[in-house]
Order: sequence, then structure tokens, then C-alpha cells
Amino acid sequence: MISVKECEKLIRPKLSDARFYHSQCVSKEAAKLAKQYGADVNKAEIAGILHDICKETPIEEQLKIIERFGIMMQETEKKTHKLYHAISGAAYVKHIIGIEDGDIIEAIRWHTSGKKNMSLLEKVVFVADFNSADRDYPGVEEMRRLAKISLEDAMLYGFAFTIAELTKKGVLLDLNTAEAYNDIVLCLNERKERV
Repeated sequence: MISVKECEKLIRPKLSDARFYHSQCVSKEAAKLAKQYGADVNKAEIAGILHDICKETPIEEQLKIIERFGIMMQETEKKTHKLYHAISGAAYVKHIIGIEDGDIIEAIRWHTSGKKNMSLLEKVVFVADFNSADRDYPGVEEMRRLAKISLEDAMLYGFAFTIAELTKKGVLLDLNTAEAYNDIVLCLNERKERV
């Protein structure tokens, strides 16, 4: 399997200093969360370092990658440019870099929007992106606190934060995000009922 150092060499020319540093921070945080929750640490590091590989690629080029590899997007995805980098990034990693590990590809694909029934690795990378060391937004300390308790509690906080920001701006909410939020709420409610 490709190493984190090899991945850093691949992404370095594609990213600004700040985005490269963010990717390194997400990789480290993903490894930490993977150890804590029992996910594959190596896969978490790789997905973390590669998660934003297309973040600074122009939108037109991201669309070309998506179209070139026949990826079908939902209507809300098509109209939400901020989601393109995760979709094009997963395709880039699979088809251009040649990473064959489906777990890594899917963790990159869903790190922004989330989706229903996320895998452990997908959850790890999603949370790591929210609470990596470089993050500094109102509520990040609460997100970090929750990540130490459970991935699902942290995800619920992250989804609520995202949904609140999107509704304040009056922009589309991706259907995958809505389904992911509902899925986590149901999961946490079931956990409470078992206690």
C-alpha cells in the first residue's frame, strides 16, 4: 500500500501551504481516532492525507474528473460546488493515483457530506476533518471533547453545525447530509434505549 510520505509528495504540488498543513493534521487526527475506536490506522492516515486532494482544483476541472469517470451526482450535489472536491477527489485517488482500497476511496468520497450507514473509517475521517489541530472555529473545542466520548456524538455535533450554517445562508442541504444526520440521531437514540 502507498505510504503517507508518498501521498504527501503527490498532493504537495496541488495544494496551498495551508491546505497541505490541514491535510497533514487530518491524517494525524484520523490515525489517533482510528487507534481509539478500532479502525485501520494506516487506512485512516492515507484517507486523511488525501481527503482534500482536489479541494483547490478549479471547479471546471473537478467536473471533468467526475464526468470522465462516469460518476452520477444527485441534483443537490450538482448544485453544491463545495461537495465536488470530495467526489472528484475519490475518483482522482482511484483512477489517476491508482489506489484500489475501497475503504479509503469511500472515506474520501463521504468526508464532507456524510451519508447514511457510514463505515467506521468514514466516520473517523469525517470527524478528523472537523477537529484536526489546525481547525479554529466557534465550537471546535466542544467537537474535540465529543470526539473523545464517541464518534457518533461528535458527528451529530458536526452535522448540526453544518446544517445550521447552511440554513443561515439559505443554501441547499445535500440529501446525503440530511440522511446522515437522521441516521446518527437514530443510532444515538437506540444507544440510549439500550442503557
